[in-house]
Amino acid sequence: MSATILTADAAKKAKIEVITDGKGTQAVHDVVVAMRAARRSGTASVKTKATVNLSGKKPWKQKGTGRARAGYASSPVWSGGGVVHGPPPRSYAKNTPKAVKKLAFRKALSARILAGDVLVVDSFDLQEPKTAKFVSLVEGLHGGARRTLIVSVKFSETTLLAGRNVRNDLLMTAAEVNTENLLAFDKIIITKEALEALGNRLNG
Repeated sequence: MSATILTADAAKKAKIEVITDGKGTQAVHDVVVAMRAARRSGTASVKTKATVNLSGKKPWKQKGTGRARAGYASSPVWSGGGVVHGPPPRSYAKNTPKAVKKLAFRKALSARILAGDVLVVDSFDLQEPKTAKFVSLVEGLHGGARRTLIVSVKFSETTLLAGRNVRNDLLMTAAEVNTENLLAFDKIIITKEALEALGNRLNG
């Protein structure tokens, strides 16, 4: 099995419009920021004086004790009391228009194509679920890249089993690969069938 570098002309034949100027740079930034923000849990939370589990009874009478006035045990100035202006649970998700997502994906893919980092193969399939054979196959295709993204329309069960324990290589289908994936790896190996699927996805 051999791989060829995907050129801009070959990409155009697959209905992938290669962006050669600065168009889409901001879209890439916005989409990657939104994707990373969506992964934040947003579970930081504290209890206020209204939610802390303490009695609302007045600790002592207002006058005559010689002590300072106190209205409730959950007061923020008391130990064990509520927290003032603490963080509530929240969502960090950002709404990104579909057109911006598509532009960002096209820009990221174009940048990798122009850099010569996208390699095309006829197919990517292993007959045995052997990790050593998977590593050998990938290394023979990319020629020494540290991290590799392999994209196909679908993978056989033996291929998935062989590649699941390889830390620096990731198997993804053409339907699920995203902008962040395209930017995170040194080389991208893509099958001809998956290349056509990406072209349809970008023009759909």
